[in-house]
Amino acid sequence: MTTKNRKQSVEQFKQFVKKHPQLITEVRKGNKGWQEVFEDWYLLGENDTIWQQYTEKVTKTEKKEEKKSDFFSQIVTAVKKMDAEQVNHHIHNMSSTIATLQNLVEQFGSKGTGQSNSAGNQPFSFRKD
Repeated sequence: MTTKNRKQSVEQFKQFVKKHPQLITEVRKGNKGWQEVFEDWYLLGENDTIWQQYTEKVTKTEKKEEKKSDFFSQIVTAVKKMDAEQVNHHIHNMSSTIATLQNLVEQFGSKGTGQSNSAGNQPFSFRKD
């Protein structure tokens, strides 16, 4: 095999591996070696059924990526449809609700602190032996 043919076959193999990224994980896991994969590719060709197991997983990851991009497009669409005045109104309502809850907690908290001050700022009274 001449040097030019070797370089071409190596480049073709690199392109093949890019199309089948699961091969990289198989080699990294130690299930296969690059030499073995290259020999199988060279002898069997790109269209052999042995490579289907690596392409099916790629399509699954592509589907996951499509779902992610679809989710983000839905979020963007929802943000575009929001009315700023309604959002501002809801935020104002939430803010007033939180302020009311804080006032309630302070009222109940002040009753509790009056009792705990008599016990030396400790919620439980402990005696030293």
